[in-house]
Amino acid sequence: MKSDIRVCRDHDRPVYTLSSSCPECGSDAENSAPAPFNPEDPYGEYRRALKRRVRD
Repeated sequence: MKSDIRVCRDHDRPVYTLSSSCPECGSDAENSAPAPFNPEDPYGEYRRALKRRVRD
């Protein structure tokens, strides 16, 4: 089971929660981590080539 930590930034300090809504104000909580994939990754081609080279 995987759970994402979410954060509500509508307060003076960030409020962290595991639910999709803030426990203090009830507004939507957003994912606190950035996306692990960037489609405009300028070095992705080189990283994948290195993985293939090491694997083979």
